Amino acid sequence: MKLIYDVKDKPRFGELIIFAIQQLLAIMAATLVVPVIINSGNEVLASTQPMSSVAALFGAGCGTLIYLMFTKMRSPVFLGSSFAFLGSMAAAFAGAISVQVGYLGIILGAIFAGLVYVVIAIIVKFAGVNWINKLMPTVVIGPTVAIIGLSLAGNAIGDMSKGSYLVNEVPTASPIVTIICGIVTLLVVCFSSVYGKKIGKLIPFIIGILAGYATAAAFTAIGYATGNEALMVSNFAPITALFADGVTINSFFTLPDFTFVTALKGLKDINASYIVSVIVAYVPVAFVVFTEHIADHKNISSIIEKDLLEDPGLSRTLLGDGVGSMVGALFGGCPNTTYGESVGCVAITRNASVYTILTAAIMAIIISFISPFVAFVNSIPSCVMGGVCMALYGFIAVSGLKMVQKVDLEDNRNLFVVSAILIAGIGGLTLTFGKVTITSIACALILGIIVNTVLSIKKPKETNE
Repeated sequence: MKLIYDVKDKPRFGELIIFAIQQLLAIMAATLVVPVIINSGNEVLASTQPMSSVAALFGAGCGTLIYLMFTKMRSPVFLGSSFAFLGSMAAAFAGAISVQVGYLGIILGAIFAGLVYVVIAIIVKFAGVNWINKLMPTVVIGPTVAIIGLSLAGNAIGDMSKGSYLVNEVPTASPIVTIICGIVTLLVVCFSSVYGKKIGKLIPFIIGILAGYATAAAFTAIGYATGNEALMVSNFAPITALFADGVTINSFFTLPDFTFVTALKGLKDINASYIVSVIVAYVPVAFVVFTEHIADHKNISSIIEKDLLEDPGLSRTLLGDGVGSMVGALFGGCPNTTYGESVGCVAITRNASVYTILTAAIMAIIISFISPFVAFVNSIPSCVMGGVCMALYGFIAVSGLKMVQKVDLEDNRNLFVVSAILIAGIGGLTLTFGKVTITSIACALILGIIVNTVLSIKKPKETNE
């Protein structure tokens, strides 16, 4: 892939700000929704001291800065709230004697999970990465990367069929209307990326989101005028709520509810048995996410045509991810991970400038204090983000398929490995042990490793990988 901006290239200041906003829009919805999911699953938490989505955004910005520092500014990817730890976070709150202890538990859990990365990084530092390449060659990593994108396909399509205007907590918009909004968004993104000139080619997601937002607002306005709720797609409540009490300083600036502030109040009530339960909930998941860490970095490596596992090295990417996750949880409660949406944004725009990621991280920290921007993001209809994600997730899947092109599928050994991974991943194979769930991506990767290892015991005379 010919990049417009390579990793070390630095766009002009004005362009840099626009590119950073685009990265934020790509990752923000998923980052903000993780605390919402945790709140909705715990009535006590939701009614007393719910987790702050804005604090999670602040933590993602801080975690990304840490990651960039450890990777020596060579890996252009943003870290956001990890969905893999949703069960672990829910378990930490469920097993706590108070909400304050629960907040302390999710910080401790992220620290323990981060320490797993640190230990693996130390091992890799001394053992090197050749064993990783042998264990997970292209025939294994390629279809796994494809599965990362394909496994998210249902989310994108599900979002396209939903509006954000709610009556009794139920969306009212007709699926036909929301799908039109999503398709408009997708087509504008595609058109801008393919036929755009100069800056338009580099910011297709911003243009697409604005087009989809305008289309949804137009349908909503017609719905209000005619009294037809089936046309009401957009929910502007996040914006109007800012000014419900008039124009005040809080309408424009707010201090996030940082996790560590509440967690400190739980220090006096925590006990050893609870800490052990948190370790059990978090540590096994960290090993699962490690496999996804490898796949993500193989993917971004293929896009920038530089092996990040060699330079800056897997030990550094692991340290950046692990320590960044700890720092992110300290502020926002959510362990962080490299985001496929960010990788997809790099692939589509062909802008791999690490300065874009750096600026996006700084802006995430600043924006978490600016209420109107966060309110605007929260008001973007689900169907519009669904249209965007069709392109983002699709490019992740295509990146994996491009890796598979390098594999000789005339060799049955390779064919069986790829087949096992694709079917396990698309079929949604998962394994649950108590409170720990091994995701379909991790299961597919592990199965692929096993099949590849078994079939490689006796290699054919001629192989082509």
